[in-house]
Amino acid sequence: MLFYRGLRPALGGLFLLGMLGVMRCSVAAQLALHEDIDAFSVQPVALDADERQWIRENPKVTVASVQYPLYLFQDEHGQWSGLNNDVLKRVSAMTGLQFEHQESFSTDHMLERLESGAADISTTLAMSDERKVFLDFSHAFGGAGWVFVGRAGAPSVESFEQLSGRVVVLPARHALEDVIRRDFPLIEVRSVKTYAEARALVESGEAYATIENEIGAQLYPLGLLRVGGLVEGKWEADHLAVRKGMPQLLSILNKALEAFPAAELRAIRLKWLEGISPVPVPTIGQRLLEWGCWLMGGWGVFGLLSLVWNRRLAAVIKLRREAEKDLGDQLAFQHALIDSMPDPVFVRDLQGRLIMCNRSYEEALSIRLDQVQGRQLIEVDALPEATALMLHDEFMVQLRTRKSRFSKRQLQFKNGPREVYQWTVPFYSADGKLRGLLGGWTDITQRRTESGCRCLQ
Repeated sequence: MLFYRGLRPALGGLFLLGMLGVMRCSVAAQLALHEDIDAFSVQPVALDADERQWIRENPKVTVASVQYPLYLFQDEHGQWSGLNNDVLKRVSAMTGLQFEHQESFSTDHMLERLESGAADISTTLAMSDERKVFLDFSHAFGGAGWVFVGRAGAPSVESFEQLSGRVVVLPARHALEDVIRRDFPLIEVRSVKTYAEARALVESGEAYATIENEIGAQLYPLGLLRVGGLVEGKWEADHLAVRKGMPQLLSILNKALEAFPAAELRAIRLKWLEGISPVPVPTIGQRLLEWGCWLMGGWGVFGLLSLVWNRRLAAVIKLRREAEKDLGDQLAFQHALIDSMPDPVFVRDLQGRLIMCNRSYEEALSIRLDQVQGRQLIEVDALPEATALMLHDEFMVQLRTRKSRFSKRQLQFKNGPREVYQWTVPFYSADGKLRGLLGGWTDITQRRTESGCRCLQ
């Protein structure tokens, strides 16, 4: 009985997936059936007098077009086709505008044509601050993310931080080029003409990675390449880019896109983007038989393994809780021990950034740990600038030489000069790797004052 209770949700999920598949197929079929009569059923967009006059004076709009398979490309007959071309056809039927494609051979070439006025719009340009200077962008009608593309034998590239000190190759005037140069100055950006050249440099090892549209990255055999993670926070929305000085055209395009039926736009995207990796479609009977076998076997194995796994998991959780309690007790003891020391004590990492300190350190420099944690001595106003710079330089030398330092010296503090006994020693992890510096000092001047000694030293 328990087995059949567990099987019911799975069968319900299978039924739901089947219904979704049928619905998607019906949308695509509907688009195919009505392709030939769309021109007669499209409702024209309501335009004002200025916009209608502009269309009469400029019936043809020049499109700077670059070959970008599935989105915009020339078929075997030399005719422009693709998702963006279908969108332009629909806009043409709604407004009366005629779109004339002129081929460009790279992103840089396409931008030059738009800047010079040789072309009016483009359908494949991503929005960026540099491009907004001479281009206006319409409402979005779709989009995709950016992905990192690296070599197959190298670790998968998941973030910009992994690319510090490495070469990233991009087509000239790429939409993300300015962002990378501004926000990640340690990344070396190299420009080429096309995505094909960029992929070739990554394959040869001359560059570590490139960045492509996540759909475009799947259009070609990967071979020596590997698609990594999505570029976080960067979305490439699909826009129509219009050169500056054509507000009527931009308004006409926006009105057409606003009136574009959402169901038809989804159907157009499904028509083109579902064909990226076509696979043989099994019959419904084959699918049901395969799913039934996998479900029966899966539930049986799951029932046996779950018992073993639950017992093992309970034991592991118990051990982990005990270890966490022991670790917490050790950390609490260490913090209490350090805070109880009368002399200032601090710990810094390999870059001289403060990791932790005790209360005496906070009181001696009139600071709080939460204000200066993770910062170098020269980055906080705790000591006179000359003293902070001198001590920071000494820390860096010690980290390079790995030598301990014990010295009796006079240091200039905010409240005046103090004679101190200073000590700093490198510390290491359990595997012998250098992790930073442990240090502190004894205020000899204060000790003398507290003891009532007035002798000259």
